[in-house]
Amino acid sequence: MIDVQRLRVLRAVAEHGSFNRAAGALLLTPSAVSQHIAALERSLGHPVAVRSTRGVTLTEPGRLLVEAAETISAELDQVRHEIDRLTAPRPRLTVATFTSGGRHLLPGALSRFVAAHPEVELTVRECEPEDAVPMVRAGAADLGLSYHFDGPLPFGAGERPGLDWVPLMEDPLWLVLPRGHRLADRSSLSPAELAGDRWVLGCLKTEAFLRRYADQAGFDLRVGASTTDYFFAQTLVAAGVGVSLVPEVSLASAPEVVVVRVEPPRPARHFGVLLPRRRHPHPHAKALAEALVAAAAGREARP
Repeated sequence: MIDVQRLRVLRAVAEHGSFNRAAGALLLTPSAVSQHIAALERSLGHPVAVRSTRGVTLTEPGRLLVEAAETISAELDQVRHEIDRLTAPRPRLTVATFTSGGRHLLPGALSRFVAAHPEVELTVRECEPEDAVPMVRAGAADLGLSYHFDGPLPFGAGERPGLDWVPLMEDPLWLVLPRGHRLADRSSLSPAELAGDRWVLGCLKTEAFLRRYADQAGFDLRVGASTTDYFFAQTLVAAGVGVSLVPEVSLASAPEVVVVRVEPPRPARHFGVLLPRRRHPHPHAKALAEALVAAAAGREARP
């Protein structure tokens, strides 16, 4: 049988790239780390790590064991959180959510959920998708309201995430221009038509999309301001700093700006619920996921 502690040591070696650094992280001596790896190799019958002057390289069996160690660690964390939940005086539910999606969908969903489950103690934690994924996987959150742009899901296709993705809705992006802009009377625009304008960025992921688009369209992206808040970005557009690309759920109603549809292929964010894949799903997490699906279905899209 493979010892879980030895898997933990191998995982640290893989993460830090050396026995010495792994020993420091685990508060062990390098000799103890070496002994754990040697014992693991004896029990397995195959080498798992090769040491050289450049550091440590995992063998193929070693890489497979590290993948298994990550899965086992996540499952043990989930079990620990599940035990904490079962032994708590009141049922608890922790939701990880990004800001704009939470503002748009959570109030209606939570109202529906709380009416049906008043006994549940709720905790809402604000975080970006890249942080929500490990939280849900490890059991630090029972579900996550997340999103991804056109492309792969928020967890990599090559990963073994142990997660399920429940699609909720699409959140198309719109161009936001100052009211006096030369193209403000257009019903739709291609971002390439704004190649000469300065851009106000509302988040890093929008910036990444715009830079890819600019590269493909053959123009340099001129950035006039960079923020992490779409509402702040729109106030800067109103002040004449530049133009912006803003998700529909974050559009503000302001007389100083004009909202213009993006011509196809129209970029969008895709909202969904992250749930841990378990033999016995968390009943309250499932209930809130269903409430989020209902809230998304009942929203009114911008014409």
